Amino acid sequence: MGQMKGKASIEFEHPPVIISAGSVVGKKEGEGPLGSLFDEVELDDMFGMDNWEQAESTMQKKTADLVIEKGGIRKGDLRYLFAGDLLGQLIATSFGTVDLEIPLFGLYGACSTMGEALGLGAMAVNAGYADQVMSMASSHFATAEKQFRFPLAYGNQRPPSATWTVTGCGAVVLAGNRKDGMARIAGITTGRMVDMGAKDSMNMGAAMAPAAFHTIEQNLEDFQVNETWYDKIITGDLGAVGREILLDLLAQKKIDIGSFHTDCGLEIFDNEAQGTGSGGSGCGCAAVTMCAHFLPMLRRGELKRILFVPTGALLS
Repeated sequence: MGQMKGKASIEFEHPPVIISAGSVVGKKEGEGPLGSLFDEVELDDMFGMDNWEQAESTMQKKTADLVIEKGGIRKGDLRYLFAGDLLGQLIATSFGTVDLEIPLFGLYGACSTMGEALGLGAMAVNAGYADQVMSMASSHFATAEKQFRFPLAYGNQRPPSATWTVTGCGAVVLAGNRKDGMARIAGITTGRMVDMGAKDSMNMGAAMAPAAFHTIEQNLEDFQVNETWYDKIITGDLGAVGREILLDLLAQKKIDIGSFHTDCGLEIFDNEAQGTGSGGSGCGCAAVTMCAHFLPMLRRGELKRILFVPTGALLS
């Protein structure tokens, strides 16, 4: 009972530690501002496979193998895998991870899936239900466009508010009873669904910003801190449009994070040079940006305390 904070948060008694992280991305992501930071940049977005769905599964398998190798971890020591993607029945995850032979919790939180995987994995380790777990999420531009918007061959025009689904997969291994590692997860605040009536699938930033606002506000209230307690507050894929809405909503509550807020969707692409509209999105957006960019900054001591707020729009 003592670990519960406020309405929606947990302060871990035994904070799990991230001991390994890995990222695999596609060609366009490799050409972006963070290109040199990713572990692997695959120039063939098909990943040598016959279709886009198999390509995403292959990307997940590559990332899982990579994070195991980087951490010097034995596959058999991973008790659970918390993972997901954007596709129906999580086919990228279920087919991509079957050879790992790790008990799987398949997760669907849209583009916020990496946050869900980290939160549930951390809860399992903190509670003593597992010594080590893997948390992972992926997305692929072609599979997501095919499922949620238009076939690529249709060649539809994209409005400036649209985001570009990241082809990428990020994974971490969480462990308990460790003092080393890249970072520790001190606590979590679970966001809730907030529906303000946004119906435009080409403007996900507007749909997600209210939920990001409520989650940040709830975190500050539950832990009884103000926004400056964090060195950086990082949203998942609000993009340029969603970021502006988020800052406006927070300003109405006299919360100012403008100088230390960033968004993974704005970090991963150069929107003007790469033609990515409002920014990046997809499960892989927050996952690879956290794994390749922000976790190394924590390990180097450039950041001490961050609030990671992956965001997702549940489309119908």
